[in-house]
Amino acid sequence: MAGIYLHIPFCKRRCAYCDFFSTTHHELINEYVTALCHELEMRKSYLEDASIDTIYFGGGTPSLLNYKELEKLFIYIYKVYKVNPQAEITLEANPDDLTTDYINQLKNLPINRISIGIQTFNDERLRFLHRRHTSQQAINAIKQCQDTGFSNISIDLIYGLPDSTLEDWNKDLQQALSLNPPHLSAYHLTYEKGTPIWKLREEKHLQEVKEETSDQMYDLLTKRMTDKGYIHYEISNFCLPGMHSRHNSNYWREVPYLGCGASAHSYNLFSRQWNIASLIDYIKGIQAGKPMFEREELNIYTRYNDRIVTSLRTLWGIPLDELKKVYGEELFDYCIKTATPYLNKGILSISGNTLRFTEKGLFLSDGVMSDLLWIE
Repeated sequence: MAGIYLHIPFCKRRCAYCDFFSTTHHELINEYVTALCHELEMRKSYLEDASIDTIYFGGGTPSLLNYKELEKLFIYIYKVYKVNPQAEITLEANPDDLTTDYINQLKNLPINRISIGIQTFNDERLRFLHRRHTSQQAINAIKQCQDTGFSNISIDLIYGLPDSTLEDWNKDLQQALSLNPPHLSAYHLTYEKGTPIWKLREEKHLQEVKEETSDQMYDLLTKRMTDKGYIHYEISNFCLPGMHSRHNSNYWREVPYLGCGASAHSYNLFSRQWNIASLIDYIKGIQAGKPMFEREELNIYTRYNDRIVTSLRTLWGIPLDELKKVYGEELFDYCIKTATPYLNKGILSISGNTLRFTEKGLFLSDGVMSDLLWIE
């Protein structure tokens, strides 16, 4: 079992908070798609003929690709790889791209999951974030996807926006829940260096939400979602039963994946590699048959650390028998020793031979996980 990630870096404009690799040079889309197809062929041995269980189009804005461009990519994927007939195939989309015609076109492709980047239903804050859709467009996009027959829909929200209140966040959650999405991801705003919103904070033009308010927002998020029957299966992710993101869950469970496209990352259990974060250089490298990338070989300690910060953040946690078998007695003993104080405080728990966070421990997870990491 393995996954494929395709990075589509094109955007109509950059959001104020985003530091992902992206570009507004749309004239290169066709050339880039051709390069992606060639990379898919060039790297077919990377996953060692594993069955492809998930495919994910991320960005950037994958919904800027038209039907023919997406169809071309699927032709190459299915020609080169052995795709599970029940594979989860996700397309990230902006609400204003999801017109009725476009959604109908997507239904004629293998795509069976739509992840919609909404962020907030407040129009004033959407403009502040440089989002190009309105609240009404977001609502319409969800309803149109549902009406067209897409049953696997995820929406993204951001909380902790500057000067926002608990009441503002509650309104966003109310609107989201009224649309009955099978999956919701909610992330606290982060100020990434070099982004417009980071610059505004540095220049004292905005006020960060207080830590106490952030904590209350997260508490409200978990309460509202779980009260509505959603499963809190990862720190920032909630789903109705059976509707978790299989692709992202595989990341957290240490399943190999191939990443194609500029800046895309790949992982095969023993090494990580990442393509160059330059559109022009990526295309030139593929055209010349010499992909530009860097690679990191992983030793057992690095793999252990990776597993701690991925699997422990999920509902499934880390099976302790697997921890001992894969990483050895030394790291198993180290993990139990460093976890013991948090077990005693009720922040971590061991049940069914699995180490996981308790619900109250999830919001403290970053600090706890850092304490469990192996430091040489």
